Amino acid sequence: MKTPVKFFVATGLAIAAIIFSSFIQFKNKSEIKAVSTDPSNTKGFAVVELFTSQGCSSCPPAEDLVAKLENESAGKPVYILAFHVDYWNHQGWKDVFSDHDFTKRQYQYASWLKTESVYTPQIVVNGKREFIGSQEATLNDAISTSLNKSVAASLSLEATLNQNKIILQYLAKGAGANSDLQLALIQKLAQTTVKRGENAGRILSHVQIVRQIKSEAINSAGSGRAEILLPAGFDAKSWEVIGFIQNKNTGEILAANQPDLKLTI
Repeated sequence: MKTPVKFFVATGLAIAAIIFSSFIQFKNKSEIKAVSTDPSNTKGFAVVELFTSQGCSSCPPAEDLVAKLENESAGKPVYILAFHVDYWNHQGWKDVFSDHDFTKRQYQYASWLKTESVYTPQIVVNGKREFIGSQEATLNDAISTSLNKSVAASLSLEATLNQNKIILQYLAKGAGANSDLQLALIQKLAQTTVKRGENAGRILSHVQIVRQIKSEAINSAGSGRAEILLPAGFDAKSWEVIGFIQNKNTGEILAANQPDLKLTI
């Protein structure tokens, strides 16, 4: 009788060990799954801001580069914004897309990034890294680094077209107290025949042209509503909205998104 008792005890211990091992494995898998959905482990994004001008002869190669980037990054969280500054306008040609607010934004980056001056073409990626806008290898490296970096914040956007305005509902998480929501209205494509200045006689092609940008304070709940008034000539198929959360003290961009434009009935 002793031998069967030992056998049953040993068998019971083996079964218990298997059950305990399975529980540990299940627990570990559950923990791994929980970590993978943590916002702090969300894959990154790249907001590429190009500061350019139709009056600058060095700018067309940079605009060609971001056009190439737009094609190659389709389906990826890469958001391109081309800001046409106005300080070249006194050189014989007024950039039809220029706005002094865009020049002020570039000067703000000079303060944030502690650069000695502003220039064109300049690219800033995620508000943290700047370089000459025609440097393809540097741009590719900056984007690769940004896309493979985990981020802690997130931004959800819903946009509805209603008569003469776009109504946006937003939800920002992990933004922090010193951040604002930036909303840019983008014209996707345009061509301009330049008649004077450094690019006289050239037909310039442009992509992702910022036509408006506005800043919205993010409330303590991280959610809210914003509106963008539509300019003359707006076409839902040829325009888009890009939103991003930016730290007011450092310029770092913490999250970005691009909503689909929905038509109200």
